[in-house]
Amino acid sequence: MARERLDRPAIEEALAELDGWALADDGLSISKRFTFRNFSEAFAFMTRVALAAEKLDHHPDWSNVYKTVDVSLNTHDAGGVTTLDFELAKRMNRYAAG
Repeated sequence: MARERLDRPAIEEALAELDGWALADDGLSISKRFTFRNFSEAFAFMTRVALAAEKLDHHPDWSNVYKTVDVSLNTHDAGGVTTLDFELAKRMNRYAAG
């Protein structure tokens, strides 16, 4: 998957197709808060995402408090947001919905 940094218009176009994600003020990452019914659901989500992240060789910056998971995605070696971030974000949305 491409690790070339996207420009702001490309990021905004991709975000328009991705529910709940927002671009950071500095334009270098996208983020979302996921809320679940309880800790077990939040942890199960994180486990599923961890497996996908390993396959993509792309890992989120995230934190978990009880039933919430806050996620920030960027591609460190590209210095910003890439298509890889959007691929992982789409998977996260699917996992949270299912």
